[in-house]
Amino acid sequence: MARRSDHSREQIKQMALLAGENIVAEYGSTALTARRLASHIGYTVGSLYLVFENLDDVTLQVNARTLDKLSFELDQVVAKQAEPNQCISQLGRAYIQFASNNSHLWNMVFEHRQNENENIPEWYQERINSLFERVELQFGKLIPGQSAQQNALAARALWSGVHGNCVLALTGKLDVVGVENVEKTSDLLIDNFLAGWVSTHQ
Repeated sequence: MARRSDHSREQIKQMALLAGENIVAEYGSTALTARRLASHIGYTVGSLYLVFENLDDVTLQVNARTLDKLSFELDQVVAKQAEPNQCISQLGRAYIQFASNNSHLWNMVFEHRQNENENIPEWYQERINSLFERVELQFGKLIPGQSAQQNALAARALWSGVHGNCVLALTGKLDVVGVENVEKTSDLLIDNFLAGWVSTHQ
């Protein structure tokens, strides 16, 4: 391992985020502690807090990396699917696949709670909004002329259902076994939601 003086603060930050990501991916969010993280990168806890505000800051930034990876996967879908109905269905499937393949990291995104006196940072909220924008864009193609607000509400309503289905299935609380079957229930939800949306708003 390189000497501590060999790393800039930015390098220490990136080392810590990668280590944090690996810890959570293998052991779950409860395993992410300042002491374990510092040990993984060969620094003291005090050195870690010269780079991050606190452990919440570390968690939020690891979550941001997870959201960036999810965004990349969703962008691959959008690039391949021109037809909005099919694109939304495939976005649902990609979301479920990502959650299944990265279950601990995906869970931490939704398990983490900000302290009562702290707001979600703008840079993090922008990542969340960006995920919804991919679905909003498809709703805009589905029925041209709908307002951005209507498309945003539709995207959030639908994705609340997709996410709920995903959570219940992947945590064993839904009587569905296997990612393939979870995808089928997601397809059914999406197809019926879109059919109802189109019939109501045309």
